[in-house]
Order: sequence, then structure tokens, then C-alpha cells
Amino acid sequence: MKSDKKELYALILDVLPITAGDPRRPQFRKEPIVQAVGTEQFKLLELVPKVTDVQVNDKVYIGDKARDKIEKVKRRIGYADLTQTAKLELPYAVERIVTENEERFVDFFNKAVPITSKQHMLHLLPGVGKKILWEILEAREKQPFTSFADIAERVKSVPKPEQMVIKRVMEELEDPNVKYHIFTLK
Repeated sequence: MKSDKKELYALILDVLPITAGDPRRPQFRKEPIVQAVGTEQFKLLELVPKVTDVQVNDKVYIGDKARDKIEKVKRRIGYADLTQTAKLELPYAVERIVTENEERFVDFFNKAVPITSKQHMLHLLPGVGKKILWEILEAREKQPFTSFADIAERVKSVPKPEQMVIKRVMEELEDPNVKYHIFTLK
């Protein structure tokens, strides 16, 4: 599972020029808002931009020092707080994060362990039952996986391992009742 460290980078999901926010707040006090997803722990965030040229799909630095496009991280939000545009963009952002960090997710296939005596971390991936679980475990025992293509080649019943990861991340983000979080921080 993940530790609660701060996200350093985020992908922009939606840009809202002026927030609706509190209707009692004067217009000049309202600020633009950016909805984004963190690239490490998939935290859903509301950001306040410094500049007006932030675009959907931009990767922005949100760490503590020398932010170029982001003024501050306003707050962490849930899936239900996302705008419709952000909800539509989220699967593409998750896919980009997974494909750009292939080594990290292939490492999951190599190092996943049992959670309980009857359930393995790999069981949490969509489509993985006992048969596929054993195929993955036997293949990685012979030699650790090196890429998504390597997993697909050696475990024939897993033609698109990256899609399994993407679907699991989306499930963890969309459903607040998911018990085990293997890629996101609850």
C-alpha cells in the first residue's frame, strides 16, 4: 500500500475559470480552479493556478518549491466532486500515468503478495481468478517480468495487463466502498 506522501506532479483534468463556490462570496474574491489527478498516488485535487494558460492534459509541478503554473493545492477532493469534464478526462489521465510509469506497475506484478490466506493482491485486478493468478505467479517465479509486453507474451490469458491496472485504478477512484487500495490512497 502507499504512504501518505505529497504528490509532486499532477495531470490537469479540467480548468474552471471562476469557481461557483459560495454565492455570498463577492465576485472579485472568487478564484479560478483546476481539477487534477496526482501522478504518484492518483489523489484527486483542486488546484489554484498562477497563470491562465493551463490546459487539460498538462502535467504540472505541485510540490512545495518553485511551482511555475500552480499557486497552491487548495484541497483534496473525491470522485463525486469532479466536474463532468474531469470525469471524462480521468480515464485518459490514468492511462497516461500507467503507460508513462510502466516499470512501477510491472513491478507490482513481480512483487504482489497475499493479503489474506484466501486472497492475493493480484486477485484485485479485474479478470484475475485462481487460474490466471497461478499462471502469473509461475511465470514470475521463472523470471521477473520486464514490461507489459513481457507479461502479455508469457501469460497468454493476460493480453493487456496495463488495461487491468487502469481498470483497477478507476475502480478505486470511483467507488468509495472499495476495501483494498493497491494503487490509490484512500
